[in-house]
Amino acid sequence: MFTLLRRDRSKKLRVLLTRTLQDFAIKELQKHYKIEIHSGPFPMPKRKLLLKIKEQDGLICFPYDNIDKEVIQAGTKLKTISAFSVGYDQIDSKYAKKRKIKIGYTPNVLTVATADLTITLILDLLRRVTEGDRFIREGKWKEVFGADTYVGEEIDGKILGILGFGRIGKAVAKKAQTFGIKVFYHNRNRLPSRQEKALRVRFVTLNELFSKSDIVSIHVPYSVETHELVNKSLIKRMKKRSYLVNTARGKIINERDLIFALKRKTIAGAALDVFYHEPIGKNHQLAKMQNVVLSPHLGSSSIVTRAKMAKITVENLKLGLAGKKPIYSV
Repeated sequence: MFTLLRRDRSKKLRVLLTRTLQDFAIKELQKHYKIEIHSGPFPMPKRKLLLKIKEQDGLICFPYDNIDKEVIQAGTKLKTISAFSVGYDQIDSKYAKKRKIKIGYTPNVLTVATADLTITLILDLLRRVTEGDRFIREGKWKEVFGADTYVGEEIDGKILGILGFGRIGKAVAKKAQTFGIKVFYHNRNRLPSRQEKALRVRFVTLNELFSKSDIVSIHVPYSVETHELVNKSLIKRMKKRSYLVNTARGKIINERDLIFALKRKTIAGAALDVFYHEPIGKNHQLAKMQNVVLSPHLGSSSIVTRAKMAKITVENLKLGLAGKKPIYSV
């Protein structure tokens, strides 16, 4: 049991959720705190957030929220921010730390779900499954295909270039290898040669990753350094029959440069789970392209993973409000 900080023994600490969590998580929070859950438009409108945050001791936020300096300044009683996300770029963590506000987030638990989705997108993209689904639903399948009609790519023997070789990157490599895929990787820090050999992966430069791979999959965190890291200078190095996959963060790719390459068919296609601005609609240029597979930010969207994330989010909040370090602390 955690010792909870209280202003007095009779008054519960107050916690704001910018969106609801699973029932089990809400029940756990209600045992200890007076909670308020935003139920309107998402993300929570800033005007409302600024008003509500004034009386809160804790905040549970989500990836699309913007917990900037102004919001944190308004939270004069704020002690802990717990993010239901693997990243925390939505929070001005530098200013929060200056205010001695603890920040928790939920890494590690998303590894399996995100790696699974990455492999799913690769298979879908190369075998044109979603494209075929649209073809049928639009009533265009009028005859049985011939010998060289509507063909896709086999993945056996392909080279997968993984940009960012952390937990998710390594999990993708392991899963991909079961399909006979060769794995190249580029990372800020190269692995020891013994580890590379054990993982059966090859380190290459960033330029080589894009020029030699048949499929490039992005798994770096979003930061100032990775903002639009993948742009025309890298995309133009890709093979004409190569594919780009992104299950990390949308702003790592310069979307205009990618759309230009897809329209000009200087690359074969792309599979995207994340976008520069989310959500996107049916009129977005990417949504109109046949050589693109789109999914609505489903990286962590499995029942097991989302439950783990909710549990960690609650535990991070409880620890922070008890004056302790969250399980995963910024």
